[in-house]
Amino acid sequence: MTIDIRPFEVSDTEAVVSLWQATGLTRPWNNPYQDIHRKLSVQPELFLVAADDGVVVGSVMAGYDGHRGWLYYLASDPERRGEGIGRRLVEAAEERLLAMGCPKVQLMVRPEHGVAQGFYASLEYEPFDTWTTGKRLIAD
Repeated sequence: MTIDIRPFEVSDTEAVVSLWQATGLTRPWNNPYQDIHRKLSVQPELFLVAADDGVVVGSVMAGYDGHRGWLYYLASDPERRGEGIGRRLVEAAEERLLAMGCPKVQLMVRPEHGVAQGFYASLEYEPFDTWTTGKRLIAD
């Protein structure tokens, strides 16, 4: 397997959005194109893709706020599951966060994504009880 983990490029947009749709990461209330646009204006070096011979087969967004890092939009091509693509993307994001001085990383997984929960557990991510809340500041 010759998977290249590299920074996202604008030309990857359609492939990444298609990947997110295929893996169930998109929601009607989030515009994936707007999320990409926003990410490219804040820490774009933390938006990574996995490519196999130029074809996007995975993605991850990361962010660091000075206190903790976050992972978002981790996806790997459903036809390529089990090849280590997701693991490599998480490791690459963690390495970049660590280089920025990030002491810990967190993520959110929807309850219906049991497979994702097992994947993260295999990477030594531990669940913890918190009340997660949010507020939409602008409409997508």
